[in-house]
Amino acid sequence: MSRPLKHVVIVLLGCFTALFVQLNRIQVYDAQALEDNPANTRTIQRDFNRPRGRILTRDDVVVAFTEPTPGGSFDGQRTYPEGDLYAHVVGYTSFTFGAEGVEREYNDALVGRTPGQELSALTDILGGTNPIGDVRLTLRHDLQRLAKEMLGQRAGAVVALDPANGDILAMYSFPSFNPNRIADNDGGPANEAWTDLVNAEGNPLRAKSYRDIFFPGSTFKVVTAASALENRVLSTAAPEFEAAESYTPPLTERPISNFGGSTCGGNLVELLVVSCNSGFARIGAELLGPGPLVATAERFGFNDTPPIDLPLPVASVFPTDFGSLVSNPTGEIPAGIFEDTPLLAQSAIGQNNVSATPLQMALVAAAVANGGSVPTPHVLLAVEDAESGGVTARFDNGTWQDAMSSQIASDLTGAMIQVVERGSAQALAVPGLVVGGKTGTAQLGTDPPRSHAWIIGFAGRPEQRAEIAVAVLVEGQEGSSEQTGGRVAAPIARALVEQFFR
Repeated sequence: MSRPLKHVVIVLLGCFTALFVQLNRIQVYDAQALEDNPANTRTIQRDFNRPRGRILTRDDVVVAFTEPTPGGSFDGQRTYPEGDLYAHVVGYTSFTFGAEGVEREYNDALVGRTPGQELSALTDILGGTNPIGDVRLTLRHDLQRLAKEMLGQRAGAVVALDPANGDILAMYSFPSFNPNRIADNDGGPANEAWTDLVNAEGNPLRAKSYRDIFFPGSTFKVVTAASALENRVLSTAAPEFEAAESYTPPLTERPISNFGGSTCGGNLVELLVVSCNSGFARIGAELLGPGPLVATAERFGFNDTPPIDLPLPVASVFPTDFGSLVSNPTGEIPAGIFEDTPLLAQSAIGQNNVSATPLQMALVAAAVANGGSVPTPHVLLAVEDAESGGVTARFDNGTWQDAMSSQIASDLTGAMIQVVERGSAQALAVPGLVVGGKTGTAQLGTDPPRSHAWIIGFAGRPEQRAEIAVAVLVEGQEGSSEQTGGRVAAPIARALVEQFFR
């Protein structure tokens, strides 16, 4: 073999080897990632013309079904009778754009491709049945409709869930979209609708409830309080912080002020009741330090992707790098001074680079109400046989994180009840119920001032466990008073609590 030909053979062998390695990497190691990629429409295209089950709420409202289309390009047209109400949960299925939401997550169950369904089809082959599944959701139609009504045309999100098992009871974001337009079997209108939505203000295709992160503001003080109690740097009764208008962290001359120049102090419960910035900033900077606060935030679920059964949820973020230790003056600052201690002080009150989804903050409230355990959030209640109605699968409820001990959860429950009874969350109170909450106002640094209005909370009957946890975010509200969350977000949460127990 001549030398030039030998070189060509070597190059070709190298190319074939590289191709072999790449194919195996794609087929073996990257298979799941490709399957989960929303741009991958092959699975939906494969199943598009198969019979497909319905999607229903827990109270029997049909939110997705297939309408027969005799003589059409396909045997049926996927239809969403509630329009934009469930768009960010149910999603859509489109031959052109693939699928989203429950339609994507539970596609196999809907078309009868789960192992159990395929086995059933084999054993019943003579009967000629197609064991497609109906997917029943945990959501309640009355709560979902009320969440949309109360939020109105304001950008934001509402999440309500059962703190004991993670059942999502309501989850609505605005702006939303009408999935019927995208799901249209006629490619022309579907493409036009997609283009309109991609270019629309506010990104209506993106669920703010679990796919967007925002400054949580003072709602994060619940996490800071849990960390302080867990690390025994204080109790609910002591120490008593001196009343102050602001707090200036070490290594900076820029003070962190209380809203409206107010003065606040007292023990941990009093700091939480009035949402005292100066007190909580000092707790984070001087009593806790980075390590303990980061560890507690992560036990609540920050810096981790929540295991909700919907595609592509995002992680809430608590910063982990606050620089190197500068000094640790004995007896003055037990936590030590770090290079970015001023930023740590801001993080302790939910500012700086702290950001959270409304789902995550609902889970913070749920953990307090659930004895310290963060439940696994989910929207699937059960898969039912479309023909017989029998349950073929249920969601396996469980704990996602252990955020704190039951004693600390009990202490925080009492403190959050005080916030509702005599603090910034009084608008969340419902007669006859035990309600706890925490407001939040996340300043956006604009002129004139605007802020995100938050509230998180839980509610239950006297002497019984809390049955609902909520989080409400209303974006970009005028002003930056600590009362903004209570004035704007609390009425939405209260309406859901009242409707739930009604």
